[in-house]
Amino acid sequence: MKKFQVVGIGNAMVDVLSHAEEAFLETNGIGKGIMQLIDMERAVTLYDRIGPAKEISGGSAANTIAGIAALGGRTAYVGKVKDDQLGRIFAHDLRAQGAVYETALAPADSEQETGRCIVLVTPDGERSMNTYLGWSEFLTPADIDEAQMAEADWIYLEGYRFDGPESHAAFAKAIRACKGAGGRVSVTLSDPFCVERHRDAFRKMIHDDVDLLFANRAEIMSMYQTDDFETALQAAAADVAIVACTESEKGAHILAEGQRWHAPAYPTRIVDATGAGDLFAGAFLWGLTNGHGYEMAGRMGCLAASEVISHIGARPEADLKEMFRSHGLI
Repeated sequence: MKKFQVVGIGNAMVDVLSHAEEAFLETNGIGKGIMQLIDMERAVTLYDRIGPAKEISGGSAANTIAGIAALGGRTAYVGKVKDDQLGRIFAHDLRAQGAVYETALAPADSEQETGRCIVLVTPDGERSMNTYLGWSEFLTPADIDEAQMAEADWIYLEGYRFDGPESHAAFAKAIRACKGAGGRVSVTLSDPFCVERHRDAFRKMIHDDVDLLFANRAEIMSMYQTDDFETALQAAAADVAIVACTESEKGAHILAEGQRWHAPAYPTRIVDATGAGDLFAGAFLWGLTNGHGYEMAGRMGCLAASEVISHIGARPEADLKEMFRSHGLI
């Protein structure tokens, strides 16, 4: 048995969550429902303009790893923060969830700060993300511990992390170490605009190295440059062994071993859609690494997603394992 079931690599961020009306997005040039990269000056300006906010540790892959850890999974996370208030909060929260987090904090006198994502939630529950990457942008191959990667059944790579000068090389090092020791590779596409920026790099990695692809409807159609969802699903299934694609209130589609399953969404009151895909991926990976089949893992993912969108913040608040029991999933 390996030390870790899943090791995640991604943007280490603190989410700053606030409610906003559609008009606020329009006035401030914020694209609804997507992630936009911003600089520190823009981050300060937006923070000054938003209403009351709540700061919660986030980061897409970190949310996924926190979800697996909350279920009792053996996890670790790699992502860079600064030795500042937000950075220390991020590190504490992840460790408190049960994950191993050993990435060195950047010095307190560093010019860049801990990354933060200003998440504006409109009345329909949709989230619009404005991301200052800060130190998380500067993940390098030196931050990848090959021994740690070799001790993982799966590594989970965050698509957002493609936005970084040395991230592709860092991912390549992690993949070599993991696969060289018999591990498997999963990646999440993260955002359709992220796919647009790095499509060629994504395509090469997916075709050559990825065993499990996570995406939503918009992301997978962007990846395969088609307006037909079914065509995109089949193209992905030809590239990787396992496809897990979410479709909002329609649930999720799982394709593997020449078969296909549909996992229905669980009805819930949508408060904040932040983290839905992250927790879907976490519960799905927990299901797979604990011997559950693809369909059941998909149902676990949908149930975990329904929990996280029922409250503010992208980390689970309820006991996910107890939820699985009460719905007959374990």
